[in-house]
Amino acid sequence: MKAILVDDEMLALRYLEKKLVVNGQIEVIGKYLDVEEALEAVTELSPDVIFLDIDMPGLSGIEAAELLAEKAPATSVVFITAYEEYALKAFELNAVDYLLKPVEDERLSRTVLRLSSRMQSRMQSKQETEENRPAMLRCFQIMEFDLDKPEAIPWRTTKAQELFAYLVHYRDSLVRKDVLLELLWPEVDVKRGNTQLYTAVYQIRKTMDALGIDIRIVSFEKGYRLELNGMKLDVEEWERGVMQEKEIRPDNLDRHYRLLDLYRGDYFAEYDYLWAESERERLKTIWLRHALAVAEWLDGEERRTEAVSLYYRIVRMFPYSEQVYFALMQQYDKLGEWTSVDKWYAELEHILQTEFGADVSETIRTWYDGRKPGKRTV
Repeated sequence: MKAILVDDEMLALRYLEKKLVVNGQIEVIGKYLDVEEALEAVTELSPDVIFLDIDMPGLSGIEAAELLAEKAPATSVVFITAYEEYALKAFELNAVDYLLKPVEDERLSRTVLRLSSRMQSRMQSKQETEENRPAMLRCFQIMEFDLDKPEAIPWRTTKAQELFAYLVHYRDSLVRKDVLLELLWPEVDVKRGNTQLYTAVYQIRKTMDALGIDIRIVSFEKGYRLELNGMKLDVEEWERGVMQEKEIRPDNLDRHYRLLDLYRGDYFAEYDYLWAESERERLKTIWLRHALAVAEWLDGEERRTEAVSLYYRIVRMFPYSEQVYFALMQQYDKLGEWTSVDKWYAELEHILQTEFGADVSETIRTWYDGRKPGKRTV
């Protein structure tokens, strides 16, 4: 394995280099006192690992690790620190390991073994990753990658998860750092908030790298831009499909059913992000219009059982919609199942009274009274 070492103290660099030479499994191809010079060298030298001091003047090791994840995502990071509290931060950054100064031989050997195991694991999984790359990022209900089956994303922190979701929401657009700080870390000072932001971006990049996902977060002076790089997004696929398949026919009904199924739940519903609320409602309204159109087409084709099944689904999504309850009652009436009509009328009446202190609309009440057994109008 090839490594570069970064520390602002020359004695510390020489000491670590000597330890690595004795270990014999890592070749030191560069030593740097300046972290920015080291970052420039990474692109040219392509090291397997960078041993990086956290407590550096100017650009800190934490900030450098975030930039490194963009320049060379395959390069592993081992943090060097004289302070135990920084060691915990190293693990938050998803570093391979951390070493406390002065570095001990036995502890260094464990780190090298961990690096070796990680490299072997990457080599073994590289081909599998290429062949089984997830085809879609799902944002309906829960955020996960999907190929043959859903794959949960192993987030290190909830902040990294929300940051990724927010960048996906504003994909291909520049998102300002100050906006992200106000959204995710409003209670901390700017310096600490920036450190938290760098850490979260670093975690996201490492998570994508570990999953073999070619989603990139591009850094700018004032912010970040997320690029999907060909990864499909269920929200885009679904909305595009609904817009294209406006007419419902027997030959494309299966396509409409697949679109209804692609909407697994509300947009980011599992996380209840307030910033997603307007988009959540917009998409939900589109789904309602589409579902009602399919149900009405089924009704027109006298496919009553299928229509009832779909109206059930719509009621679960929109439990306060009189329109949907009424449509379901009408379907059961056409099927001659008055017990079910009575049940759903009572359910609607109960919900309106309990939740809103309101009565069933006069239109529905008049229809219901006129359809009761013995009172039916022709």
